[in-house]
Amino acid sequence: MGKTLQGREELVIRGTFLFDLDFARQWDHELVRMNMGKRCSPYLFPESFMRFMMIWKQHLDYRGLEGIARSMKDSGLIPQYGDYTTIWYRIHDLQPDLDIAGLEYTDLATDGTGLRTNNAGSYRITKYGDPDVRKRRHLVVIITADVRTKRIIGIESHIEGSGPSEPETAQGHMKDAVLHGVRVREFYGDGAFDVNDLFDLMHSMGARPVIKIRKNATGNHYKGSKYRRRAIREYRESGYREWSEQNQYGMRWPGTEGIFSAVKRKLGENCVSRSAEGLGAEGYQRFWVYDYINQRAKERVKAMN
Repeated sequence: MGKTLQGREELVIRGTFLFDLDFARQWDHELVRMNMGKRCSPYLFPESFMRFMMIWKQHLDYRGLEGIARSMKDSGLIPQYGDYTTIWYRIHDLQPDLDIAGLEYTDLATDGTGLRTNNAGSYRITKYGDPDVRKRRHLVVIITADVRTKRIIGIESHIEGSGPSEPETAQGHMKDAVLHGVRVREFYGDGAFDVNDLFDLMHSMGARPVIKIRKNATGNHYKGSKYRRRAIREYRESGYREWSEQNQYGMRWPGTEGIFSAVKRKLGENCVSRSAEGLGAEGYQRFWVYDYINQRAKERVKAMN
């Protein structure tokens, strides 16, 4: 299968996962495992079914999800359905782990983007004004992803000004990846990642930093990271353009901005949750869903070749 046809087939297969009913075949077995040793009320719905509901939550509200579940029950696909309140309790704060099993090495990039914390239309704002505009903040989502496969290995979601910085997030994501047996070969980042701790971490991992140096950086002082000072001198000697071409600095764009663009095009950039916890989970879920469908489609196409 040619590369162009493969890409088209991958886009088609992504749509099949909106109706992936594997959870129906393992319903009873999964519930037995989930309720083993559980006290109080047992789970009535398996986690895989709630992930299915979470995928559809990107397109519908909770009452719409109840309608889907009711239709599936009437069709005999599942033994029972829960009302929208039950679904809300199970998926409102759900943040499933990213699947990085089988990933041996990776070239990573980290970056952040903003999602709107309201969905008011322009007509409503024009007619009635926006009384909350001064206190409203964006939802910040920071991802770390492989620049070549667009596989997300870490997601951080929080209200603007209330969570870790981009460099701190990158360090946490890479440490988690190493703990899972992943070797980080290169890390791409813009000037926000030009910090001492990140260069030290890269050296300890044996990874090569491809980080744009800030304009006011200097390598003459003896404070801070000696590995950052070395990178500063190399950057100054080459100049930005030559350094960028030699290190393929542009590779950071597919791994971050490409994902941001795809998620916002397909799933939107307006959030509907009201609480800080709900907004954080909503941002996480949006990128988790995109990565889950994207990676499973890639695996299926690969198996077809």
